[in-house]
Amino acid sequence: MAARLCHPEPRRRRRTRNLKTIYFSGSISGGRGDVALYRRIVAALENEGHRVLAGAVTSEHIGDHGESLTPRDIFERDLRWIEEAADADGVLVAEVSTPSTGVGYEIAFARYRFGMRVIGLYRRAYTKRCSAMISGDSEIRLIEYDDGSIDTAIAKLSRILSE
Repeated sequence: MAARLCHPEPRRRRRTRNLKTIYFSGSISGGRGDVALYRRIVAALENEGHRVLAGAVTSEHIGDHGESLTPRDIFERDLRWIEEAADADGVLVAEVSTPSTGVGYEIAFARYRFGMRVIGLYRRAYTKRCSAMISGDSEIRLIEYDDGSIDTAIAKLSRILSE
């Protein structure tokens, strides 16, 4: 009696998505005019399945006066979140159109303490130019966009995150 050879069904490749833990940074004390834009970017990232640590930056009830926490509590929390993202091989995404010392600090901390990838979003013509400390750093991926092209910028951000 001959043995029957059984051929297993071909394995179907499951498309795995490259989901990230993202620390999202944007201006608070420097101005809150972009909070709706921040919320839109974060919502798009979350809708793709990414885990986004954003805190007060996307909160509509936080003004440029900041949160009710002490500065030390905010500092420690935000640096913990950056470290959490770094531990997950995550990415820092920063909207850098509104100049902000805090955003710059978070970018430098993520880049030089943890070697994290950083992606910046910058609206052309919002300020005279993007800070040279951001645009001059060849390791920061900078996505420039205009007011009417945020959807294109978000799509580009999604492509970069999947790399």
